[in-house]
Amino acid sequence: LVVLAGKEYGTGSSRDWAAKGTFLLGVKAVISESFERIHRANLVGMGVLPLNFVDGQSAQSLGLDGTEVFDFEGLAEGATELTVNARKADGKVSRAGDGPAGAAAAGAAPGAAAPAGDKLETLLGVDAMLIELGFGLVSLADPRKGGDLLERVTGVRRQFAQDMGVVIPPIKLRDNLQIGANEYRFLLKGNPVATGSLMPGYSLAMNATNSRVTLKGIPTTEPVFQLPATWITEVERKTAEIAGYTVVDASSVLITHLTEVVKHQSHEILSRQDVQQLLDNLKTTHPTVVNELIPAQLNVGQVQRILQNLLAEGISIRNLASILEKVSDFAGVTKNPDELSEQARRALGPQIVKPYQDERGVLKAITLDPRLEQEIAKGVRQSQNEIALLLEPRLARHLVESLSKMIQGLLAAGQAPVVLCGPHIRLAFRRFFEATFSDLTVLSYSEVPSKVDIQSAGTLVVPEG
Repeated sequence: LVVLAGKEYGTGSSRDWAAKGTFLLGVKAVISESFERIHRANLVGMGVLPLNFVDGQSAQSLGLDGTEVFDFEGLAEGATELTVNARKADGKVSRAGDGPAGAAAAGAAPGAAAPAGDKLETLLGVDAMLIELGFGLVSLADPRKGGDLLERVTGVRRQFAQDMGVVIPPIKLRDNLQIGANEYRFLLKGNPVATGSLMPGYSLAMNATNSRVTLKGIPTTEPVFQLPATWITEVERKTAEIAGYTVVDASSVLITHLTEVVKHQSHEILSRQDVQQLLDNLKTTHPTVVNELIPAQLNVGQVQRILQNLLAEGISIRNLASILEKVSDFAGVTKNPDELSEQARRALGPQIVKPYQDERGVLKAITLDPRLEQEIAKGVRQSQNEIALLLEPRLARHLVESLSKMIQGLLAAGQAPVVLCGPHIRLAFRRFFEATFSDLTVLSYSEVPSKVDIQSAGTLVVPEG
C-alpha cells in the first residue's frame, strides 16, 4: 500500500502511535508534498518510507487517483533521489519521459520522489537503552503537562558517570501501544530487560518502618526490591508519612528502577566505542598510561572485557588510570582479560572493600576452610580468554545449602553477604554461584588492605564422608 498526500502530511499526528497505525495497515510508503517533521520521523521509525514529490508536482497534477500499482527504482542503491513508476489499471505505465511534461507518475523524472530527510541507513541502528511507555504514562515525559521524566533520565546518566566512571549513551523514550496503558519497560539493545507499572496521579507508599497503620489505596509490589507497597492518593499521603511510610511519586518509582537496571546492565551497555572515548579522554591527562598499553600490549576489545568484568560486579572504573597502570604491569605476562581484571581489582582494593566494612572498619565475611579451597581449586578451568569452575554435584549442592543458611543469617542481621577466599579461586567461585546468589559479593584476601580487621561470619567446609 502507498499513501498519496498533500501538504503537511501528519499534522496533529506527531505521536508514535499515529505512525504505528499507518504501519499496521500495511502501508509501505507515503508520498506527499510535505510532512509534519515529527510524524515523518515516526514513519521512518516504523519502517514506512516517507517521500516528497518534486517541487511543483502533486498527486493531482500527475493525474494519480490511488488505483495505480507503484514500483520504486533506485531505492536499493541508497540514492537520495529515486524514480517511482505508476501502473494504471489499463496497463499504461507513467514514468520518466513518458507523456507531456508533468503528466507522469510521482517521480516522473529522475529524482521526482526523494526520501524526506534521513537515509534508510538510519533505521539500522539499535539504541543502547530505550524506555517504552504505555499510553497512560506519556504525560510523565511531557513538560507541557508538568512531566519531568526526560530531565530526570538525564540526571541518572549524569549521576552514573560521576559514580561509576561510565558515560551511558543517551536514553530515548517512546510510547508503545502494545503494552498496557500504565506499563513501562526498559530495552537494552532492543531486548526487554525489565518491566513495571505506575499509576499517574498517585504516590507509592512503602512500609520501611514496619508500621502497623493500614493505608487506603491499591496494593502493589515495588518493582526494584519487590517490597509490598500501596498506591495512595494525595489525601492519604500525609497519613502515610506520619505513620513512617516512605512515599514517592510515580516518576521517582520509574527513575529508581532505571537506576538499578543501568547499574546491573552497565557491563552490557559498555561498547568498544565507549571504551575508546574513555581512553581518548584519559589520554589528555595520562598519555603515557594509554600509549604504553594500547596498542602495544592490548587492543581496545581486551580493555573492554577487563572493564566489563569490573562493572559486572558493581565496581566503579572512574579511577581508570590506576586500573590501566595495574593492567599494564601484567599485560606482558598474560592477555587473558579475566586474569588482568583480577589484577586490576588489587589496585582498587580499598575502594572495593570499604562498602562492606562496619562503622569500626571491620569486614565481616564468610570464609572457606583451606581444604575446601584446595578442592575448589581443582575444578578451576582456565582458557585463553576465560576462567570457569566445575564442581562435582555433591560438593556443589553442599555449598549451595551451606551458603544459603549463612546468607540468610547475614541478611536477617542487616548485613551484606560477603565471601572471602583466595585470589586463585575468587572469580571462578563468584561466577559459579552468581545465578543462585545474585547479591553475594566475593572478595579475595589480596584485595583487603592489611589494616582491615576481618571477622568470620561462618566457615564453609568440605562435606563429611
